[in-house]
Amino acid sequence: QVQLVESGGGLVQAGGSLRLSCAASGSFIDINPMGWYRQAPGKQRELVAIITSGGMTNYADPVKGRFTISRDNAKNTAHLQMNSLKPEDTGVYYCYAAVLTHSLRGRDGYWGQGTQVTVSS
Repeated sequence: QVQLVESGGGLVQAGGSLRLSCAASGSFIDINPMGWYRQAPGKQRELVAIITSGGMTNYADPVKGRFTISRDNAKNTAHLQMNSLKPEDTGVYYCYAAVLTHSLRGRDGYWGQGTQVTVSS
């Protein structure tokens, strides 16, 4: 029903910036919230940031002040601006979306395939 496609990952030097994008497509009524998770090698997937359709945001402590999540509700896209990147930010970043596809039903969670972010020191 829903497909999430991430883009914008790559290799960057410590202190640099990357901007990730997530585009949602398919049949749905509403997507709320959207967010980004990441998974470092050998570690569990962890929340990075989430944003509601109303613009309320939450960030994991390690990225506060450095990352900014945003979304365009009309385009069904979300973005993650990552500044002052550190080697510990390295990992696969996944877009997440809680999607309402039917009225009177609960929301379903969807994941993108992930985009690699590598920060070199």
